[in-house]
Amino acid sequence: MSQSTDVARSTEPDAGLTTTADQSVKDRIAARLAEVRPALVDLSNSLHDDPELGWQEFRSSASVADVLAGHGFTVERPYLGLETAIRATFGTGDLTIGFLAEYDALPGLGHACGHNLISAMSVGGAIGLADVADDLGISVEVIGTPAEEGGGGKIELLERGAFTNLDFALMAHPAPVDVAEAKPFAVTHWHVEYTGRAAHAAAYPERGINANDAFLVAQVALGLLRQQLPKTVRVHGVMTNGGEAPNAIPATTEGRWYVRAETTEELLEVEKRVIDCFEAGALATGATLQITPESKRYAEMRTDEDALESYRANATALGRNFDVDPVAATMNRASTDMGNVSQIVNAIHPYIGVGGEASNHQAAFAESCVGQEAERTLLDGATALAWTAADVSTRRAGA
Repeated sequence: MSQSTDVARSTEPDAGLTTTADQSVKDRIAARLAEVRPALVDLSNSLHDDPELGWQEFRSSASVADVLAGHGFTVERPYLGLETAIRATFGTGDLTIGFLAEYDALPGLGHACGHNLISAMSVGGAIGLADVADDLGISVEVIGTPAEEGGGGKIELLERGAFTNLDFALMAHPAPVDVAEAKPFAVTHWHVEYTGRAAHAAAYPERGINANDAFLVAQVALGLLRQQLPKTVRVHGVMTNGGEAPNAIPATTEGRWYVRAETTEELLEVEKRVIDCFEAGALATGATLQITPESKRYAEMRTDEDALESYRANATALGRNFDVDPVAATMNRASTDMGNVSQIVNAIHPYIGVGGEASNHQAAFAESCVGQEAERTLLDGATALAWTAADVSTRRAGA
């Protein structure tokens, strides 16, 4: 973890990098970020205190847009027909750098994945980079992307033409510890529903078709299937509706289920086996099965290795530490729709530590995403992202 808030400390280029931005450019970015730090902290805290779920981030997206507009960006909101998506632009250079901002929260857990910090880091990185945009000959964008937590907001934006004008896309994600490279699973999100027939469980059980039993059969089949699945696969979910009364045979049961795999190709193969398990529940009980995708599939990540090397060097120069316990570093396997963006745009998605014992999607992690340590993480993340973007711009200009 960083132990200092001094963003102007030494940033001598790593010997392994062929080209980095001038020190004077990075110093200017750092100075600009020091100026706007209060606004970034206020943005992060306001998002944290007012969490909104995916596709409902009306106040959150407005807050992000307002900060960017107040610092010279031209803001388009809504963007591409999505009410809680935004696009903010600055500069007229030929090379376009895009910072991605997420701001959706988790049901019942608020910002237990730290998306308040993601937004503030991306907004900060963009404002810092905008200060040197003319010198670097670049344009800077921030794209606010709704519904990352299972809704696939970036995929919806992709299909409407977003991101395709970007030369490089980046964001940083909070985690317990720093991990430079994202290695997310590809994932499918399903809503699963069985429809049977209700009946009195004591007086007329033979007249019922038990939708709860259908789910039970499927979950037993899935539990047995896991023994034969490779370590690169995850299958997990919850039942959201299991019936209403013990003396009434359930006519409807519902659940949400995720299937993850190392690659999209592997995911497609595993999906068929998981669907067979759900169909077994329907076959055994006579219930009708309906599986509905909750979003498009999230893809695996294609990382821009040169840019990632720059990020690692810049973050290290800020005092970040990548020599961490591997057990605490596995948040980088979490699925993200940033993987889909990386299939068409050079991109990085590093993880930046907020400290503490909690991990993502725990209530205590939300508490770790505000306060003094979180503010240091915010400033380090914004600075490392902006410096990395400057390095990428400099390298591409000299290519």
